[in-house]
Amino acid sequence: MNNLKNLNIDIYADGSSLENIIELKKEKYIKGFTTNPSLMKKIGVIDYEDHCRKILKEVTSDPLSIEIFTDDFNEMIKQAEYISSWGQNVNIKIPITNSHGESSKGVIQNLVKKNIKLNITAIFTLRQIKEILDIVEDLDFCILSYFAGRVADTGVDPELELVEIRDYLSNQKASSLLLWASSRELLNIFQAERSGCDIITVSHELLSKINLINKNLEDFSLDTVKMFRDDAKKAGFKL
Repeated sequence: MNNLKNLNIDIYADGSSLENIIELKKEKYIKGFTTNPSLMKKIGVIDYEDHCRKILKEVTSDPLSIEIFTDDFNEMIKQAEYISSWGQNVNIKIPITNSHGESSKGVIQNLVKKNIKLNITAIFTLRQIKEILDIVEDLDFCILSYFAGRVADTGVDPELELVEIRDYLSNQKASSLLLWASSRELLNIFQAERSGCDIITVSHELLSKINLINKNLEDFSLDTVKMFRDDAKKAGFKL
């Protein structure tokens, strides 16, 4: 865990389980929280607002990103304004486009004028960042969420892409925070740090393995062999 204390990157817990959030809030290395409609659906949430408000009763000061869910740009603005009223620590997740591929630039511009804290989500390219960067550069708080895990799924190295994005941002006036999203493994934490990200979101499931960091690899090898043996015994396999 010493490695986490010395990291130059903030870890946000990504998930919707209230029980997990309560436990993770106790961990000093957790600096914020994120959630979205898909994560809510996964655990069977019926009332989106009610569940978000329950989370906010627990997460009272750390940043909490909550996502809107509509294709209509006017409705996006209404939802963003309403959700942002739930707490001073709420950041509104606005997708870079709606589901028709239409740019959310106008929505972002409208919300920036209202100084609503934003998390621009589902970013996959530098071009998408360039399109909205001039709008968000004066916002008090803005996160640019680059979906590194999903980019990696296409065979593209997200670390190389993020180094290019970081270099670009460093030459601009923008103070937006760069976030590595859709993490797949704990190694991503260290990849995100060295690629210049300010934040990484890590799922509750991945965070449950956090004690594996710095584990002796020969001990880990032995544990793995024991696991295979025990599973074979429990299954009753015979030759």
